[in-house]
Amino acid sequence: MTEGKRTPWVVGVSGASGTPYAAAVIRGLLAAGESVDLVVSRASRLTLLDETGIAFRDAHWRGDLAEWLERGADGKPATFARPELDDVRYWGAGDLAAGPSSGSYPVQGMLIVPASTACVAGVALGLSKDLLQRVASVTLKERRRLVVAVRETPLSGQTLKHLVTLDEAGAVVLPASPAFYAGATHIQDLVDFVAGRVLDAAGVPHALYRRWEGELGGAAARKGEHGGAAAPEGELAGSRDSRGAGEGAEGV
Repeated sequence: MTEGKRTPWVVGVSGASGTPYAAAVIRGLLAAGESVDLVVSRASRLTLLDETGIAFRDAHWRGDLAEWLERGADGKPATFARPELDDVRYWGAGDLAAGPSSGSYPVQGMLIVPASTACVAGVALGLSKDLLQRVASVTLKERRRLVVAVRETPLSGQTLKHLVTLDEAGAVVLPASPAFYAGATHIQDLVDFVAGRVLDAAGVPHALYRRWEGELGGAAARKGEHGGAAAPEGELAGSRDSRGAGEGAEGV
């Protein structure tokens, strides 16, 4: 893809628990040949450190991101093959002059995964207090696709009102709620289901989970293939690379 034709998806990572969801979405986008612009909020760095042990640093973002994307949802390092990051661009959360902060910067849309309730409120109210919120506001005003994968439970009445506001503004509100009809046998399967639904909402093809085909018993049959236990290494969901070795803080 030439630089002049580059039209990325912006992936915004807020401070909600669920950093494996973000990693799965980014892997899915890259596997589909999509370009990615990444915005990692300050609060999400605390969550990432807590959930993975990875300290995400602006000056070393490429190496830190590669380590993050290699890690499985169960915390095991080197679960996935080391990704190619040539078509990933990183923008600091405080950089309000970044490319995606302007509607004239060409992007396909934005995926906020996971989305904290603070992030949801900021976007719904149009605060633009950091780059993540600013890009979301720009995405809405430009009538581009905005997917908000909210990760919180229970939800307060105020948060529900904010989610309705986002829905009315044209965003896709997508709770990070994994389903079990796909025959999950490992935590990675549950993460990949949610990531797959985010990619579905964006119209990006993937093979992260078994789709419903109108026949009962598929989930039980898949579990039976593994004796009802966790799937063997290298056979977890469609996203898992068989060449691999094995497979927070709330805020904005």
